[in-house]
Amino acid sequence: MADGQLESTRLALREAMAQGERAAELARLLAEAEARAAEAEGATAELQGLQERLSEAEERLQAAQAAEEKLRRDLAEQRYQAEVAKWKLSSVQVARWSRLGDAIRTGKSNPVRLARGLRGAAKPAKRPAAPKRQPVQQKAAGKPVPGASFQATTSTRTVGGKSVKLKPYRVPTGPNTRPHLTVAVVAEPHAEALLRYEWRQTTGFTPRDFARVLAAEVPHLLLVESVTTGPWAQELAEPGEGLHALLSWCAERGIRTVFWHTGGEVAAFAPAAALFEHIVTAQPKSVGAWGAALAAREPEPGRRSPSLGLLPFAVQPRVHNPLPLAGDRFDRVLTLDELLPEHLSYPDVLTSYRWPKAVDCPPGTEAWRMAELAACGTPIVASRAAQAAQPAEPLPLGVAPDTGADARRAHAALRQAYASGTMTHKVDDLLDAVGLPSARATLNISVIMIDRGDLDHTLAQVAPQKGVVQLVLLSDAEDAAKRARETMSAKVEVVVRPIDPELTTGTMLNRALDLCQGDLVAIMDAQDLYGEHYLADLTRAFLFTTADIVGKAAYHAHLRDVAATVLRQPSAEYAYLPEVAGATLLARRAVLRGIGFADVSEGWDEVLMRQCRADGVKVFSADRFGYVRLRDRDRWLLGSAQLVAYGPPEPHALA
Repeated sequence: MADGQLESTRLALREAMAQGERAAELARLLAEAEARAAEAEGATAELQGLQERLSEAEERLQAAQAAEEKLRRDLAEQRYQAEVAKWKLSSVQVARWSRLGDAIRTGKSNPVRLARGLRGAAKPAKRPAAPKRQPVQQKAAGKPVPGASFQATTSTRTVGGKSVKLKPYRVPTGPNTRPHLTVAVVAEPHAEALLRYEWRQTTGFTPRDFARVLAAEVPHLLLVESVTTGPWAQELAEPGEGLHALLSWCAERGIRTVFWHTGGEVAAFAPAAALFEHIVTAQPKSVGAWGAALAAREPEPGRRSPSLGLLPFAVQPRVHNPLPLAGDRFDRVLTLDELLPEHLSYPDVLTSYRWPKAVDCPPGTEAWRMAELAACGTPIVASRAAQAAQPAEPLPLGVAPDTGADARRAHAALRQAYASGTMTHKVDDLLDAVGLPSARATLNISVIMIDRGDLDHTLAQVAPQKGVVQLVLLSDAEDAAKRARETMSAKVEVVVRPIDPELTTGTMLNRALDLCQGDLVAIMDAQDLYGEHYLADLTRAFLFTTADIVGKAAYHAHLRDVAATVLRQPSAEYAYLPEVAGATLLARRAVLRGIGFADVSEGWDEVLMRQCRADGVKVFSADRFGYVRLRDRDRWLLGSAQLVAYGPPEPHALA
């Protein structure tokens, strides 16, 4: 009995000692934790002090940079004023009265020198050119600022283990569609490329400096994409002080706020998105998930639940266009993985879009990616597996392969990509939804046509055209006005004037031009053939070029005497050229009125093009499709153009 009690006592003592050791260990761990907490508090206080000093240093740096910029402007102004003073002195010195005075003073004791000096002073002297203000020299940039540079940097691509060097596509820097609107944007490069031409865009601000950056030009709208990199990524993943401060800053100034979901799980961004006034998504399939996420969340006191809408990716004409790279396309069909390796930045992606002969896009490729490729004029072919499963049918005997079929399909795909809605149209919808003005410049067209005696054919060429607001028709037909109004849409204003046989074609065009009211003026030849998409295709060039006149230097012609369809200058597509065909002219009305038409009947278009070259007016040649020059015979054209086929031109020209 005693032995049992002794053993239990030993066990109890052993257990008590173990518990004591555990308590001592816990006390030691607690002490270490308290020490680390104290160190963390000290580090936090030190960090706060560092942040305060950093903010003070940034403010001093900004003040120093502003002072430096002022000194640079003052120095530039002083240099300019010094140049002006030198110019005034030089102008006085070469003035005739000054030179006469110098001649009299130096030759008063020598008659021969006096006579010689007076003769020299009597001759006219060229006055020096007045100096021009030079732009203020900017300080060389150091570390690149996010969003400040958006140009392609990679000029080498690797295919099949071989490197291919190409010239990068030069991304345009402006202009923008709505210069009256300023928008602060947090976005990744792809979204930034889509938006940067739609308004004056402010980027590169961070949670620490947004108040200073945005105060320089207070925006009308804040648009934040669901970014996963950059200074705002953490704020969107878990709303912090920076995001709350930004949205409060916008609320105080009446700035509308929009969250744009372009990728990632809805639940991951829902807490941050709920703080905005409006939510739009680029993925139609996610609308239901967003609706459920918003319904499950109670809005903060005093805040309405955000509205929900769509802002899908779309073609941006300024960067997604058929302007080619220098040199020919890479003569291979590439897969999407070969074309777009993961390391490419988006400006380099825009270069790759224009590079290959065609792209093999697998099933499931995003619709926006297909549209961007098509808008850059790159043919998209079916999957190679599908091609292998479906062998090609042999051509009938004597029939040559249609080498222009790929070009026609690519052109039709380009047109469809634009017709499905550009980013400009999507932004119109966004601005209307948030209550901001979406007004922008229009491209309405006035068409001038001179009837050649076949009024039905004349009206049939212009009636299907899109974007026409006015038809100025010169015709001798008695019922021309009635027939024109019956043929044209009710929205088109019809102006009919008789043809004056005593006037030249140029003079008649000038008088018709005075009647035009559209933003653009088209000259169409009533004896030629125009496809229904002709004007829409030409107008599109004004969205991605800086040209004032657009037309066609590459076009099809049909010669009735030999029933031949030919193609003139097939390489003259999508390029700034000295001249285009007069029957394909589409010009800005103000520019065309400033130039005017020469008082000639033959070659009025050649004279106009010479005047454009003399005045520095940019002329752009668009695609080869949509227009056919019809002639009974033209030996020069037959000898200088490329034979396409014998037969009607419509299958080849009217894509």
